[in-house]
Amino acid sequence: MNRRRAQSVALAATSIALSPAAHASFLSGDTLDSVATFMAWFIVFVVPVAVVGIFLVIHVIPEKIAERNHHPQQHAIKTLCFLSLVFGGMLWPLAWLWAFTRPVGFRMAYGTEKHENYFIEMGEKARRGELGELELDHLREELAEMAARGPLPGKLRELPAILAQARAKPEAGGAAKAGGAA
Repeated sequence: MNRRRAQSVALAATSIALSPAAHASFLSGDTLDSVATFMAWFIVFVVPVAVVGIFLVIHVIPEKIAERNHHPQQHAIKTLCFLSLVFGGMLWPLAWLWAFTRPVGFRMAYGTEKHENYFIEMGEKARRGELGELELDHLREELAEMAARGPLPGKLRELPAILAQARAKPEAGGAAKAGGAA
């Protein structure tokens, strides 16, 4: 047993003696110091700014989703996103869920499930003649339903008159069929 131990010690000593020097980095001297200094400054100043920026961008996502989907309560969702920033992100999941859901009684109370900005955008498209006949009819019906439930909001009061004058855009398929039949 002692002989075997002596051989192990001799082998280990030989390995240590013959091994080349270990280097922890491919850089050396002043280059190593310069790279380490740059990395320290980068980690101290740039990384926190990037983390805060990413945190802010992520907390705005529910607000942008609510705007894109014309959520009727998008201002409340925007407020919840701001409060989530103040409270360190604790309310963000609620804002996320709220942005993807529709309020249950909103349509019954107001006659629509969309924010008034949707109707303003669609009114501008109707004025320019960019809406098809079905879209125009649907918009007129939705505004009539809203007006039946109560007075329209101030921004939407002139929209029924605009829609009454609006003409649907000509369908591309109809012109091709008419040209082909002649």
